[in-house]
Amino acid sequence: MIRLSIPARQALARITLPVLIAAAFGLLLLGKADTVLAERAHMALADALAPLYGLLAEPVAQARRGAETIGQLLSQASENARLREENEQLLKWQAIALALDAENTALKASLRWIPDPASTFVTARAVADAGGVYARAVLLSAGPNHGITKGQIALDDHGLVGRVTEVGARSVRVLLLTDMNSRIPVTLESSRGRAILTGTNGPRPRLSYWTEGVQPVEGERVVTSAEANAFPAGLPVGTVHFTAQNVPEVEPAARLDRLEIVRLFDYGMHGVLAPETSVARPATERRH
Repeated sequence: MIRLSIPARQALARITLPVLIAAAFGLLLLGKADTVLAERAHMALADALAPLYGLLAEPVAQARRGAETIGQLLSQASENARLREENEQLLKWQAIALALDAENTALKASLRWIPDPASTFVTARAVADAGGVYARAVLLSAGPNHGITKGQIALDDHGLVGRVTEVGARSVRVLLLTDMNSRIPVTLESSRGRAILTGTNGPRPRLSYWTEGVQPVEGERVVTSAEANAFPAGLPVGTVHFTAQNVPEVEPAARLDRLEIVRLFDYGMHGVLAPETSVARPATERRH
């Protein structure tokens, strides 16, 4: 080992920093002066280190994949536990449903129940908000030989839309349940109270003439009633909503503001049909 004297070491220490600074400036100037040479040197260094990067990248990728696999296994374990619990609940409800179905069949047999006739339907597309006689109506394109008759019931995929009032060769007009000429017998699902759903020409029809001793409840579901043989029982209509004036209205389940595909059902009902003429304003009615 070469041993340097103290003065030599001090002199070497004094010149080391200036030499490194000068080398750095020299490399900087060289890079500015000859960018091609600097780029070649940079790429040569990258080429030399690329195999090392490749060797390091594979274990890192494997470790990442292993961590993801462990996370997926943990997630699947919790998901399987949840699905097993839901499956047990569904099996319980299946047993209850089978018992109720057997009981229902036995009761119908003892009562000599006559089942409702199967309904038929025709699908039509809404093409315009029909004006003219009615304020709230929609025109449907049904095509030739559609077989639609006046009084058939219109539904979308969410609930009741209204009833057919006019029939043409290729189109039909449906009176919406929000029109002031619309009167629909309904049932409050929770209390089983009966009422009349009256259109207001607004976004929500209004409940009136409900059963004495029964009060509509906010959020209660409303379905059709079989009164007057106009509608089959149980068609979804909407939910009860009270206005600021404490007036019970019904938020329609059907998307009346953006109707596209409407199904017209023939339930064989021959009760009260939609009115032939409209009225300019709602008549004075007694309401609860």
